[in-house]
Amino acid sequence: MKKVNLLLTFALFILMAGNVANTAFAYTEPEISAGGAVLMEVETTKVLYALSPHERLPMASTTKIMTALVAIENSEPDDMVEVPDIAFGAEGSSMYLKRGEMLSMEDLLYGLMLTSGNDAAIAIAVHVGGSVEGFAKMMNARAKSIGAFNTNFVNPNGLPDSKHYTTAYDLTLIAAEALKNPEFAKITGTKTYKTKTGDYIRWLKNKNKILSQYDGGTGVKTGYTKQAGKCLVFSAQKGNMHLVGTVLDCGEMFPSAMDLLDFGFNNFSPYTVMSKGDDSLNINVRNGLKNKLALTVKQDIIVPAENGTVPDIDIHIKVNKTVDAPVRKYDRMGALEIYDNGRLLLTVPLYAADDVLQRDYIYYLKRLLNFWAA
Repeated sequence: MKKVNLLLTFALFILMAGNVANTAFAYTEPEISAGGAVLMEVETTKVLYALSPHERLPMASTTKIMTALVAIENSEPDDMVEVPDIAFGAEGSSMYLKRGEMLSMEDLLYGLMLTSGNDAAIAIAVHVGGSVEGFAKMMNARAKSIGAFNTNFVNPNGLPDSKHYTTAYDLTLIAAEALKNPEFAKITGTKTYKTKTGDYIRWLKNKNKILSQYDGGTGVKTGYTKQAGKCLVFSAQKGNMHLVGTVLDCGEMFPSAMDLLDFGFNNFSPYTVMSKGDDSLNINVRNGLKNKLALTVKQDIIVPAENGTVPDIDIHIKVNKTVDAPVRKYDRMGALEIYDNGRLLLTVPLYAADDVLQRDYIYYLKRLLNFWAA
């Protein structure tokens, strides 16, 4: 059956079509002094603030966001990792790993994200990618899959290299993707951690002040080298709004991050496009006991909107014009797509809201009997 794009015409969505007169809420953007800065909403990756968002810059240890994400996706927490010679005595911040020491991937990931261990980054890279170079290729492939096309990794820790760079937009996009991973979110949101493996117990403390100094802080990662300056990827959640941002080469990185978060939470609010269980959308059913099938979503569809406005977005559905019975409740029937200025924000599965039984020979026999009995 050929799939088609249909513009929603239901009353619930007409308000969203972009022809409604919005009264813009007047706000003042924060004054940020940085080489690049971006603030976006995690689920939709809609940008709420940008300063030189596509300027290629070094990012120091914020590199480790991608290191952690690739490692989590390609290993298990209880994998035992042997510390290679190349990781011992790594330059910069360290977990102080010993040659040949055996630690779990979980412990190394906490050491990577909380204490920014450059030695942990190398141990992880060699274990997962076979070598630093092999792991860097995995990092770059993952970046491209996310849409971070102005980023290039040559190492897993962010130590200076002219070919190692990102942009504030790309790095925020990477962080948003990582925060959707429950294991990553748990690690980056942890303030202190006690290792369980290795030659001795290590007590790790998170360097990210956002977790302790900002209400609702959830992460993400600090970074500094002389070449990159002070870098911070930060996030916080209040209610249904989860924001993530980046400041690169920013002398006042923590105050600037908090100003950006305040700006986001004070001037934008979650707007519900469609509620979980809403069944106002219908498609035709062929050869069923009912000729219409209601479609629904299993989650609230929420987008950020400026206070006092209805978001100016386009909403489309991709479904079959007609489906054949039988259909079971929660069979996937298509998808709902949310666009903002031509950019796809969300793709949400659409499901059958009810069962639709097929018209079989028993159905026609009953009709025949009812006809003769009439």
